[in-house]
Amino acid sequence: MSVLRNIATDRDRGFIAEYLDSLSLVERLHRLLLDVLKDEFERVGVLEINPVQALLLFNVGDNEVTAGELKSRGYYQGSNVSYNLKKLVEMGYMHHQRCEIDRRAVRVKLTAKGRAVHEAVAELFRRHADGLQTRGVLDHDRIREINGTLKRVERYWADQIRYIY
Repeated sequence: MSVLRNIATDRDRGFIAEYLDSLSLVERLHRLLLDVLKDEFERVGVLEINPVQALLLFNVGDNEVTAGELKSRGYYQGSNVSYNLKKLVEMGYMHHQRCEIDRRAVRVKLTAKGRAVHEAVAELFRRHADGLQTRGVLDHDRIREINGTLKRVERYWADQIRYIY
């Protein structure tokens, strides 16, 4: 926590501590989401795909995209997108086809098997949304506020990448 010692005021120290806690929480939430997906697919007996691949299939949905678009649209956050696409094609969860305009680019879309995974994840998320509301964990206004806050942080971080000061 040497960063904290270099901050001048107690207020600043408090903010940086909360910010670091938020960063840790975002990371833990993402890992926990992957664990939730893993448990769900183990429960229903789908063992050949991993949680990252299941989330990728969910995010692609009815779209037809290139590997580059997966990252730019926010469908995939990892560095090994080509590996996961190749595995999903090999296992029959996705179709791939060379782009007519740019023969170097490959477009992918879900097969019926991939759509079944998409629907399973969508149903899991519907159950979670219902549980969060019915148990009073979150309501519509609060989730909208959280999303707004996270989008502002996302824009700030994106600006830091583009405009190093």
